[in-house]
This record gives sequence, structure tokens and C-alpha cells, in this order.
Amino acid sequence: MAPPQLTDEAGVKTEEGGGTCSRRFFTWEEVGLRTGRIQPYNEHWLVIDRKVYDVSRFHRRHPGGSRVMRHYAGQDATDAFTAFHLDKNYVSKFLKPLLIGELAPDQPNCEPNKNQLITEDFRKLRSTVEKMGLLKPNHLFFFLIFVHIVLLDVGAWLTIWYFGSSLVPFLTGVTLFATAQCQMNWFQHDLGHLSVFSKSKWNHRIHSVIMCIMKGLGAKWWNTMHFQHHAKPNCYKKDPDLNMHPFLFALGKKLAAELGMQKKKFMPYNHQHKYFFFSGPGLLLPYFQMSVVYLSIKRKEWLELALLISFYIRLGFMYIPLMGFKYLMAFYVLARFGEICCFTWVSQMNHIPMHIDYDENTDWVSTQLQATCNVDQSFFNDWFTGHLNFQIEHHLFPTMPRHNFWKVAPLVKSLCTKHSIDYQCKPLLTAFGDIVRSLKDSGQAWSDAYMHE
Repeated sequence: MAPPQLTDEAGVKTEEGGGTCSRRFFTWEEVGLRTGRIQPYNEHWLVIDRKVYDVSRFHRRHPGGSRVMRHYAGQDATDAFTAFHLDKNYVSKFLKPLLIGELAPDQPNCEPNKNQLITEDFRKLRSTVEKMGLLKPNHLFFFLIFVHIVLLDVGAWLTIWYFGSSLVPFLTGVTLFATAQCQMNWFQHDLGHLSVFSKSKWNHRIHSVIMCIMKGLGAKWWNTMHFQHHAKPNCYKKDPDLNMHPFLFALGKKLAAELGMQKKKFMPYNHQHKYFFFSGPGLLLPYFQMSVVYLSIKRKEWLELALLISFYIRLGFMYIPLMGFKYLMAFYVLARFGEICCFTWVSQMNHIPMHIDYDENTDWVSTQLQATCNVDQSFFNDWFTGHLNFQIEHHLFPTMPRHNFWKVAPLVKSLCTKHSIDYQCKPLLTAFGDIVRSLKDSGQAWSDAYMHE
């Protein structure tokens, strides 16, 4: 017979035996109080596979950044943990010292407010995906991707070297360099998600080289920002991609109306669908550059900062002898602006038109599907977006190599159909237009609430 369970003064269930606590059991309610924001329960707890971990101190040393772990404090992090880590056994070594107990036997596998059937079906789907080998990278595919990026980069330099810096070759060079940087952005994204190599360490190492030397940005800065986005997409105050709300844009009808009712007007939001065309891409470039340098200095990442500076040294050696410093600055600014325009439209077409709200702590599938949509597959769309036209599959399986998204898409659609979850897929131009339409709608929601007395 199992030993009787007792409850101590803190409400923690233990097993009776010899006067010592051999095992601690918790309820979801107890875990839910440990978000780090509720006194006196100011700890950070989370659940992975029914085991309860206290990450109150560890989150500061978490390689993916402190915030991504704190975003799941008081919640079940099982699916997020599984989605982000390639080598579960290796990572588990760091979790063992943090283990403080497990869920009581009478507790469900996930929080009572979550759809347990969807969660169970998705975990079965993930198991199927792993057995099908869809999480294994095709090294030849990524090698060819890298080669074509290098050819674009070299082509930009050869154009200026051979034809000179008159208007037509200058603009041709800018276009080729901007295209190379766009494609490099999608390639570094693959590396950052650990989907190019089978070993995490090689993805991290090559990611640092690519981001710093070939793009002039920081890998650790990217990891800190992007993993939060994947953990809680379109969740205000948790997804850093929404940091432009409310100082630049009013995003999502609910949040926009909330601003209006509070009589807050940092910008004329009812015109945001118009100024998005120049303010969005125009402000992202200096923001990225300053935040990368700031974070590198703050964290004393001197090697990454040195590698980042080497990018600009490389550009100087390549282009100043051909066109001089002033023309190089014009070349660089135009190319970067073109790149950031492409990045802005591609990255936002899948998210801004979707549901934006505070964290509702829904199941993993619902969290990702309500914040993402797909764009129709074609050779151009796949290439132009770096396969981020399969945003739904990418968010459900962040470490999946992009060349396998089309294979898992039918399985994801079947799961969505079974549970009546909206699986949105649209043409590329429609997706671009939806950015503007959603900004106009949320701007109108703000205006209506702001003018209402």
C-alpha cells in the first residue's frame, strides 16, 4: 500500500516515512503562484513533464536569456522546452539541481484551463515527426543556400569593380548586396534555431560567425530577442516584437482600444497604416545597430563585439578603393534599408494581422496558431521568405529544418481540422496587404475609444 500523503504548512504534499520528506507534490494552483510577481511567492517555478523546477536563480544564467524562462514562470513549459532543445539529455543535466518535486498524482498533465486533448494529440504528432526524421537537416541543402548567398555578395563587389560606380552598376550592386543580406538573414535564422547541424554547438558557433562577420549583428542579441518571440508570440510584454506598441504603433484591436480608453496618444495611431511604410523599416535599422552594441558592452561580450566590427572593416577594404568612403556610406545605407524593408514585411505579414493580446497561457498549439499564419507555397515565396511562408509549422517545430516544412504541413492541417483550429494560408500580396489593413483597423479601434467620452 502506498504511504499516506500529508500536507505541510506551506500546502506541500509529502510522503510519510521516517519523519523525513522523501518526495514533494504540488498542485497547479501552487505552481501558478510562483510567477515571480506575486508576494510572498516571489519564486519562479515551472513544470516540465510533470516535474516542478525552481528557476528563481538559474534563469539569469539561461543561455537563451533570462526572460524566455521567466515568461513561463508559474506555467507548464513542457512543449516549449521540447521545441527549443535538440539534446534533451544534455539539457536535463542542468535541470536536475533545480528539481524540487512533481505534480501530485491527482493533477492533470497540463493546467486545467488548457485543452488537454489538443496537447496530447500534438505530442503524438511530434513523436511521429521525430520518427519520420523530419527534424534532421539536409546538409547539402544548407550548403547550397550558403553558396548562393556568397555568390550574391561577391557579385555585388564584382559589379562595382568591373563596371565602376556610375548609377546603373551602383544600384545593381546595392540590389545584389541587399539580396545577399536578406538571404543571409534567413540563413542565420536557421542556425539560430539549431536546424542546420545535428549538434547544437556547431549551430551556435557558425551562427556567431555568420551574424557578426557577414551581417554586422550579434548572435547572442538575436537569441535573447527571438526566443522570447517564439515562446510567447504576439503576447504583449512578453514578445519583444511588440515593443513598438504603444510608442510607435497601436497593435491589436484590444490593446489599441485600451490605449484609447486611457486617453494615451504617443502617435496619431489612426494614421499608422500610412506612416508604417517609412517609419517601420526606417527606425528598425538604427534600433538594431544600437541595441546590438549596447547589449554586447553590457554583457561584456568583447569577442562578439570585435567580430561585429570586423564586418565594417571588411566592407571598407572591399569597397573604399573602388568608390571612396562617401559612396560606400550611400551604398551601405541604401542596401540596409532595402534589406530591412524586406525583413519587416516578411516577418510581420505572419504576425501583425493575427491575434495580439496579453499572455492567456493557452496550450502550445493554440498559442502558436492564433499568432501565426502561412503564405502560399511557390519556389519564389519559399526563396524570398526563407521558407517563413510556413510560419505555422516553423512556430510549432522551431528546430525543424526549413526544407521539411512542406512535409509536415498536411499533418498540422489535419490536427487543426480535428480540433477546429483556424489554419490560415493566403497569397503573398494578400499577406502584405493584411499588414496595412490590420494597422488601419487597430488604429480605428484606438480612435473610436479615444474619442468616446
